[in-house]
Amino acid sequence: MSEDAAPDPTLNRLSAALGDLPKRGLPPVERWDPPYCGAIDIRIAADGTWFHNGSPIRREKLVKLFATILRREPDGRTVLVTPVESVGITVDDAAFVAVEMAVDGSGVDRRVSFRTNVDDLVSVDAEHALRFEEAPDGALKPYLHVRRGLWALVTRALTYDLVDLAEERVVDGKPWLGLWAGGAFHTIAPVAAA
Repeated sequence: MSEDAAPDPTLNRLSAALGDLPKRGLPPVERWDPPYCGAIDIRIAADGTWFHNGSPIRREKLVKLFATILRREPDGRTVLVTPVESVGITVDDAAFVAVEMAVDGSGVDRRVSFRTNVDDLVSVDAEHALRFEEAPDGALKPYLHVRRGLWALVTRALTYDLVDLAEERVVDGKPWLGLWAGGAFHTIAPVAAA
């Protein structure tokens, strides 16, 4: 968030909950062009747990550090990237999990912000959109764009909260169920004809 931007009350609430964590910016991984050095045995499970050689990485600070150097490549690979090398990792579903949500306002003026499992704070807007998919079992799976083509799966509990905010609106001549957030209407599913 730029210093000139109006304060976002939802981000402020989530940030206050984090306490006095150091506020460092993200490294400029999009500007780095190191050689690809192959895949390593790091996996991000669907629940957001990071594994190395089959064992969970228990050091939370290490996971948060690795999360800052994640990048999604044009070919779809997810890599950890430094100025001197990039290495491929496995991501079961999404790179992050949205674990906490704050909502202010309603309708077109609604603001929705999330905290991820690695403490990224993201306000939903046109750049940080919500997308909704259907899981193989028919369940609704919302995702939040966090950064650089990396997405966060929204937890099931927060999915129910998002659906509670939904309303019907006509988009491109067809009725859709969706929700307003950050000045954009985020479609969930088409409304079936009665």
